[in-house]
Amino acid sequence: MLKNPLLILTLTAFSGISAGCASRGPAYVAPPRLALPAIATQPCKLDLLPEAPTQGDLRASYALRGEGLVICDAARDLAVQTLVAERDLQDRWREETAPKRGWWPF
Repeated sequence: MLKNPLLILTLTAFSGISAGCASRGPAYVAPPRLALPAIATQPCKLDLLPEAPTQGDLRASYALRGEGLVICDAARDLAVQTLVAERDLQDRWREETAPKRGWWPF
């Protein structure tokens, strides 16, 4: 049995401090996300030739397919730019929310 009241008080205070810190876990905050534009999620639409194409159908389809490819490439480029921007934003967020480590390891 411990006879020193100061030692009992010290041990009680230390156990209370330890228990209080141990019960708190790290707060989880989700990293930032960007919304992908709707045009980047739609499938590409390319013109198809009719059953018996004429020379005019071929010319019109050639122009429409070119337009469809330009739109599809722009949508893909927009999706890639959004992804790169989101990753940059998340990297900056991780750097800002990372625990600061000093000379004390805890």
